[in-house]
Amino acid sequence: MHIRNEGNMKVKIRSRSKFLILSMILLMISMILLLSVSCTSIKGAPPEVSKYSKDWPLPNQNYESTRAAQNSSISLKNISTLGVAWTMPITGISEWGAATTNPLILGNNVYMQDLKSNVYSIDFKTGKINWAKEVNKDIAGPAGVAVGYGKVFAVNGHFEIAAYDISNGNQLWSTDISGNKNIGVDIQPLVWNNIVYVSSVPGTSNANFYKGGSIGVLYALDQATGKVLWSFDTVDSKDIWGNPQVNSGGGAWYPPSIDTKTGMTYWGIGNAGPWPGTKDFPNGTSRPGPNLYSSSIIALDSSGKLAWYNQVIPHDLFDYDFQVSPIIANVKINGASQDVLFGAGKMGKVVCFDKATGKTVWSTDVGVHKNDTLKEIPLSATPIDVAPSPLGGVETVIAYSDGMVYAAVNDLTVQYTATGFVGTSFDFSKAKGELVALDASTGKIAWTKNYNAFNVGAATVVNDLVFTSIYDGMIHALNKKTGEEVWSYQASGPINGWPAVKGDTIIFPVGMGKTPALVAFRIGVSGQAPAETTAAPGGAGKVFQQ
Repeated sequence: MHIRNEGNMKVKIRSRSKFLILSMILLMISMILLLSVSCTSIKGAPPEVSKYSKDWPLPNQNYESTRAAQNSSISLKNISTLGVAWTMPITGISEWGAATTNPLILGNNVYMQDLKSNVYSIDFKTGKINWAKEVNKDIAGPAGVAVGYGKVFAVNGHFEIAAYDISNGNQLWSTDISGNKNIGVDIQPLVWNNIVYVSSVPGTSNANFYKGGSIGVLYALDQATGKVLWSFDTVDSKDIWGNPQVNSGGGAWYPPSIDTKTGMTYWGIGNAGPWPGTKDFPNGTSRPGPNLYSSSIIALDSSGKLAWYNQVIPHDLFDYDFQVSPIIANVKINGASQDVLFGAGKMGKVVCFDKATGKTVWSTDVGVHKNDTLKEIPLSATPIDVAPSPLGGVETVIAYSDGMVYAAVNDLTVQYTATGFVGTSFDFSKAKGELVALDASTGKIAWTKNYNAFNVGAATVVNDLVFTSIYDGMIHALNKKTGEEVWSYQASGPINGWPAVKGDTIIFPVGMGKTPALVAFRIGVSGQAPAETTAAPGGAGKVFQQ
């Protein structure tokens, strides 16, 4: 009996030991899987971007620029409980208001820039300012920040890019990328593989955009020092298409998208000038030919060499940039899987391109179109109506999710002669807006939502919702499949920026009006913004444009 009992005990001990070892192995595997889910490593990305990849660490959330929140709890089921969690006043105001892009969210920190070049680190939970770097130099929109390698990168005045210490805002370096008072920089930087991607543009404000001799150049800067590693001139002619005293153009005013597997960058490029022409050179006759690479999408390899381009509008006459950040996606075209890019611009087109070659797969007109395909304007004293306007078409960034592309669209008719734009400002009381959903495989419009005010609030997808914000200060959330509105909110002023999302929170910049502010909405909160009023949609005004 004793021997038998001892043997049974040994068997039990061995069984328990095996069970404990197996349990420990399973626990270790679970921890490894948990870590791999919570901290996704992205090839070439700064450590901060990889660590917080499920937040909003990049201008358009990810390097593919889809503007789709990946880890949010906001949905159709709980959108009705979305309320104001906190607000932060934005005091740095320039020609285009206070804020014309989204902030970034990394962990418990929100980073943003106002239009006086000031940079902020803000507590995500409370809205309290952690630190503020006061620069107080006017900049043009959209601008904004990038984060990586222990730094915050941002435009510093009209001509420089600067890097700030992420812990306290102290400036670490600045690089002048202009060298010409009529060439500025207003892009939100993008950081990848130790490179800061930026661009110059032909102008610094509405007063000097498209002055003769001003062009846009794309730059890759060393993130550690600010040194220029390479540059790409978006004007393919050293004498600016034959007349450097009159002609101008190109540049990028939204960040590129990056294929992190290959290092290829994809850029939307601005239009050529003068538009449509001058007294001496009507209909752009000072710049004969297509004016490459204006109004184009271009692909550059990791060394800055041109891989391909597709010029959407050759010899543009109407200020029709093809400017938004291209979206990288894989969709089914005619039943076959295909790597593609989606681009859009102020000519009121959304276009799908083959990612490898740049060849057009489909192109869809959105919004109102009138006389916009003219190759020249009649040389008569009578102005003609043209739509989209210089502030029309797709002005702000687009989004992609689950086989659908979403674009904010503006409808405003203006007048041109062969020598110039008629008027000095835009009557926003006559402007209308849209949010358009397109089938990513075919370009067919699935639904359109119409608004009685300008839509320069971009498109942002959050699970089964798509958000946009209108120039009258109204924020809208729609069912992304049907276009049915499910939630709205009246902000205290006009909005010409767009949101960032993390978890149960979506943060909007209300950049215009008497009390510009960053406003955080959170599920389960019933708060309202202080001194909230109805924003006036009418009258003449300015929205950032180039």
